[in-house]
Amino acid sequence: MTRRFAQVDVFSSIPVAGNPVAVVVDSDGLTDEQMAAFARWTNLSETTFLLPPESSDADYRLRIFTPAGELPFAGHPTLGSAHAWLESGGSPAGDRIIQECGIGLVPIRREQIGPDDAGAERTRLAFAAPPLSRSGPVDADLVADVIAALRLEPSDVVDAQWVANGPDWMALMLTSGQRVVEVEPDMVALGTHEVGLVGPYPDGLPGEPEVDFEVRAFAPGFGIAEDPVTGSLNAGIAVWLRRDGLAPASYVAAQGTALGRSGRVHVTDDGTDIWVGGATTTVIAGTVVL
Repeated sequence: MTRRFAQVDVFSSIPVAGNPVAVVVDSDGLTDEQMAAFARWTNLSETTFLLPPESSDADYRLRIFTPAGELPFAGHPTLGSAHAWLESGGSPAGDRIIQECGIGLVPIRREQIGPDDAGAERTRLAFAAPPLSRSGPVDADLVADVIAALRLEPSDVVDAQWVANGPDWMALMLTSGQRVVEVEPDMVALGTHEVGLVGPYPDGLPGEPEVDFEVRAFAPGFGIAEDPVTGSLNAGIAVWLRRDGLAPASYVAAQGTALGRSGRVHVTDDGTDIWVGGATTTVIAGTVVL
């Protein structure tokens, strides 16, 4: 059967500089095995499948697969899939798009970000960071093992916290954004741990003073050595940083620098929700036979 398909670049306004997600728009009738097989075939960090909602409060239902298995939630697939759903004719019932997925209902909003060069109003999508399913300090022995696998010195690490919200992310704050970029992990030693790194840029990046942090994500257990730009990790880190007063209410994180990407993740805490957003661009549109 021929189904509509899109490959969407997420978290960069420059096409192919962010993180791609493969989206099968018409997924009715596909089995779990077919979805998993297609996700292995695309070999992207995530492949998603749009389905009719089961909840009356949702606009659509989303299933998210890595090459190694299914996830209850992931951030860049949420934004990329919402983008594809809108482009395919989807229209939300309310002011916000409501996505149904493994962790429940995820609100997505369209943020106005000013006119483009032609004067047309630009928007970006942002999802509400879900509650953490696991939080708090990481055991010191586990931190020591991960530090060794990342080829870091203990003095490079300021703190380590669980920030799980689907993926079981462990996040380490390093002394600086530059130190984050310099890390060269031993993937074999890292094993199946899902590890995120964050480090501050006190003065911003050259030419981009609005960039406050550098982030990296390693998920070898999901068949992803390093994810270019990661919404779920940035959401978990944002919950941690805002909870502990380590970040302003609005900030920008760079991710993908070490991979030659230019991901930019926009975080805003409105006092009720923490919104994680970024640019989305369709790079490939067509059909797929499944």
